[in-house]
Amino acid sequence: MRRFVLAVVLSGVPSIVHAVMTRDDLLRATRAAGSLVGGGARAGIVVHLAVSAFWAVVLARLRVRGVAGGAVAGLAIAWLDLEVVGRHNALIRALPRVPQWLDHVVFGVLVAGGTGRRG
Repeated sequence: MRRFVLAVVLSGVPSIVHAVMTRDDLLRATRAAGSLVGGGARAGIVVHLAVSAFWAVVLARLRVRGVAGGAVAGLAIAWLDLEVVGRHNALIRALPRVPQWLDHVVFGVLVAGGTGRRG
């Protein structure tokens, strides 16, 4: 549970750093997530938590382990979230791509990275 909370909180760091550096709206990605259910930033927090919980369960069920496994999983999740689902949503399509992909990689690494395989 602790790993999940860290992943949810820290996985947004690349986007936040990018937003600060470019003087973009810090809640832009949160509002984009909320737009999936017809809401704004508050809905975006709920969507983010629900989607993160879903992916954490998927990674656990698939037994994704280690930093490399988490990074690969994060890339796969980014592709599904941003390019497959997100391409149908204007606010998600408009998000800067690199920080969003990095957010997903960080999420995968934090969820799976601390659990290396044991023989």
